[in-house]
Amino acid sequence: MTAPASTAAAPERGERIERTARVIRELDHARKSASHREIVIPPCPQLLQQLRQALACAEPDLQSVARIAGRDVAMAATLVRNANSARFAAGQPVTTVGQAMTRLGLDASAAIMTGFLARHALPVRHPQLQGFWERAALRSQALALVAGRLAGFSPELAYSFGLFSDVGMPVLAQCVRGYGGTLVEAAARIDRGLVATENANHRTDHCVVGAMVARAWEFAPPVVCAIRLHHDFTGVDDSRLDPEVQTLVAAGLLAEHLVRRHQGHRAEAEWLSHGAGCLHWLGLHDDELDDLLAQWADQALEI
Repeated sequence: MTAPASTAAAPERGERIERTARVIRELDHARKSASHREIVIPPCPQLLQQLRQALACAEPDLQSVARIAGRDVAMAATLVRNANSARFAAGQPVTTVGQAMTRLGLDASAAIMTGFLARHALPVRHPQLQGFWERAALRSQALALVAGRLAGFSPELAYSFGLFSDVGMPVLAQCVRGYGGTLVEAAARIDRGLVATENANHRTDHCVVGAMVARAWEFAPPVVCAIRLHHDFTGVDDSRLDPEVQTLVAAGLLAEHLVRRHQGHRAEAEWLSHGAGCLHWLGLHDDELDDLLAQWADQALEI
């Protein structure tokens, strides 16, 4: 795992794992608090549970994953559409799930299926969150691309974190009265960001609620912890955290920056304040960003 040079003694692995476990215990406690009683977390889709179980095998079986895909006609159609897109198309068009997955490969197929299932389990209809899942898909693809540059960093963890890091926002919009107004207010304010505005208005924020969703859906502890901390960039320098969590948080900010550049927007305040530190942790340099953008443009998926 990439890590910054340090002259101080690093905490033992057990202490780092305990810090991650403490964050998760705090989430479990918060789930029972008054400020979260109205939060309704939707159940994890059964097909997503089956997909994750299949992918957790030492040698995932493409045919087993294809059988899961075949249980939802719309998901199967999404796989076929991607396999016939300009990026993958070669020779005759594919017409079956099996053919599509053979052309796409296991990783791309699993990414498309995960995005499809998440999107349908958590539909987003609030006008302030228009394009939420499209942006989440872009971020998750950018994160998986960054993971490919880092030794020992799981692209699967990176993709899951990217897709679900902001999932607390549609849950709050669905459950909490006035949350849409909070989003409008946060966008207009210059004295504080979204998380501070959420807490001022609702005594919780999308980082906490998103981590609760990931916890309920039994995502890996580093993903749960990183979602909880993904706007707290002091964690990147916190040697008490599991390095996997630190890397997810740092890579998440880089992915957000890549998405903004891809869409032609200016850098956000978080990148201007913490981007250099995150790049240092990841062992990357500014001159690699253009290369990452070009590589990503050739690998985009339709989810």
